[in-house]
Amino acid sequence: MYNLIVMASKPGEWTHEQFIEWWRGDHADVTYPLPGLRRWSHTAVGDTGPNRHSQGWDGVSVLSFDSKEAYEEMLSSPEWARAAEHVGSMGGRAIMVMGDEQLMVSGE
Repeated sequence: MYNLIVMASKPGEWTHEQFIEWWRGDHADVTYPLPGLRRWSHTAVGDTGPNRHSQGWDGVSVLSFDSKEAYEEMLSSPEWARAAEHVGSMGGRAIMVMGDEQLMVSGE
């Protein structure tokens, strides 16, 4: 799998709960149609522990594609343009990283 990992924080005027509802609701509606999307997990950050550098983030998404090529094809799609525009209208901040997944432990 090739993953797009997004860590994001809410706009200043939103509550954490509003942001998670938006991410899993309105934004999910424009994310589900992304071509080649094989898996999507989302974590609502509930605790950052004692590391002060980890504070200020509200959620993490991992969007998985079969390959880097499938991910790159998705980036040129109108569905991606729509999802990116939707995020831009929300505000907040985000970090995005991409790479190959290596499963280290399987619970199966």
